[in-house]
Amino acid sequence: MTRTDTAVLTGPLPDGRQVVVTEFGETPAEAIETFIELRPQPAPDPAGLGPQEVLLRIRSAAVSWVDLLMTSGQYQHMPAPPYTPGMECAGEVLATGSEVAAAHCRPGARVLVDTMKVGPRSSGAYRGVGGLASYAVVPADAVLPIPGDLSFDQAAMLLQAYETAYHCLVARGNLQPGETILINGATGLTGLAAVEMARMLGATVIAIGRSAEKLARVKEVGADHVVSVLDETGALRRFRDDVKALTGGRGVDVVYDAVGGEISLECLRCTDFGARFLIVGWTSTPDVARGKGQRGAPRANVLPTNIIQMKGLSVLGCPSAIAVAKDPSIRPERLASILCWAEEGRIRPYVSHVFAMEDVREALRARWIGQVTGGCVVHP
Repeated sequence: MTRTDTAVLTGPLPDGRQVVVTEFGETPAEAIETFIELRPQPAPDPAGLGPQEVLLRIRSAAVSWVDLLMTSGQYQHMPAPPYTPGMECAGEVLATGSEVAAAHCRPGARVLVDTMKVGPRSSGAYRGVGGLASYAVVPADAVLPIPGDLSFDQAAMLLQAYETAYHCLVARGNLQPGETILINGATGLTGLAAVEMARMLGATVIAIGRSAEKLARVKEVGADHVVSVLDETGALRRFRDDVKALTGGRGVDVVYDAVGGEISLECLRCTDFGARFLIVGWTSTPDVARGKGQRGAPRANVLPTNIIQMKGLSVLGCPSAIAVAKDPSIRPERLASILCWAEEGRIRPYVSHVFAMEDVREALRARWIGQVTGGCVVHP
């Protein structure tokens, strides 16, 4: 006997809306203005669910830097247009397929969707199910209960941020209590998570950024020290002197670099001998690859090997998603740790910007031009 549990449904579902990337842009800025459409989304029929599928009403979808790079095909994962963007989302269960037995999948349950199994950064049958939509039909094993008292907005940006921070700080950086870490890009989604996690791991955190207002928020999250990378004219300054002063002239043990470009060069000079330099991203130079999905990296970042050699540095690439694709066994421990810490209230994502669905272009622009501190979400 087949069953479709629709206990929370009182009638036919209304049609919704979904964002569609119609083709890759030369840059994310071009894609936002030219190749993003808001289209009607026919309401899914609960009776059509597969035995192990779950129908969700999406309440919040995160807008990440990765989502932006995907719109120009300048990210390593390239969903084929047309597709619905939004790597991460959270919402409530509306209905389940006949063989879904998990308690957390019951209609009415508050859940988040596993970004590794669903959405544009995943692979397989559910790659086109992006979070920027009113509804989503997903496999039951991709649905996780929202931990603790996190809101839909916080849950929608939990996994990417903290899994990246965990992979960098724990799996690759082996950050130890009592060490000092310099976090470059501390006001961003993964950077703010790294600040929070590094403090939880017992490290001293020096956070750097461009905006005094944003850095004040980073200080509230838990950074021991905040340092601006710009002088009064808006030019990059010699902030190594500040970092050396804060470390008694020694320099830091670890650098978490999500920015790349010229700021990375100054970060190299902030290190102690034998430090670990964690490469997380390159948000300051998003055009290292060709646009429109043409691949290649004709404008790749370059680090000075002489400084790396003379300081005895360990430079470590930290691709969180690629590492799991190569070795899936590394993920269960980090996922369990993050969900446990969130359940206990030890980590809590910060959301600075919330947008309605009709303002999705404004949301994408806010992330692209750097207005966001931590997270940015859209309410479908």
